[in-house]
Amino acid sequence: MLILVNLKTYPCDPVAVAEAVRDVDEETDARVAVAPQAAHIERVAATGVETWAQHVDPIDYGSNTGHTLAESVAEAGAVGTLINHSEQRLKLADIDGSVRAAERAGLETIVCANNPAQIGASAALGPDAVAVEPPELIGTGTPVSQADPDVVEDAVDAASRVDDDVSVLCGAGISTGDDVVSAGDLGAEGVLLASGVAKADDPKAALEDLVDPL
Repeated sequence: MLILVNLKTYPCDPVAVAEAVRDVDEETDARVAVAPQAAHIERVAATGVETWAQHVDPIDYGSNTGHTLAESVAEAGAVGTLINHSEQRLKLADIDGSVRAAERAGLETIVCANNPAQIGASAALGPDAVAVEPPELIGTGTPVSQADPDVVEDAVDAASRVDDDVSVLCGAGISTGDDVVSAGDLGAEGVLLASGVAKADDPKAALEDLVDPL
């Protein structure tokens, strides 16, 4: 079970959260990782935690001011990247380009999508994983596994019909260990979460509660 903590642009100490993620990862069989802002990747990766980028652009080396180059985040220490998060939407052709750029740089990929139909389309692009995240549930504390469990099951089915090798994760509202267990029971192989850890007074305790039932 992959638990990926997205720090977004929350006003947290990325190194302190990374250290908490690293310590909990060492205590559990789950795979626990963190996705800081691009500017913080190198400092976060230096803690020894599994580090992901929040986004890479569908570009190569060249005249691309203001974009995020896959090779740059890989050199900074990232091992993977999110693509097409609901807060950084891309057109289908650009999702494909970002997946190809990440592959070129040796980065693992998780493509986010709103619903099962988009999950199927995303799986066809050949990422390592897809993540279903209904945007209306993001940050609410109400997990999709409770609000609409069919969405998770249908996403798993949609991805498997396209490519059995593409893992399915779920996000939006994940905040407790029970949420993580429920996601797994519905067929997800991991979860994305953010505020439940990034905004917690004690990130390590919040993570320990998440992995305790696993």
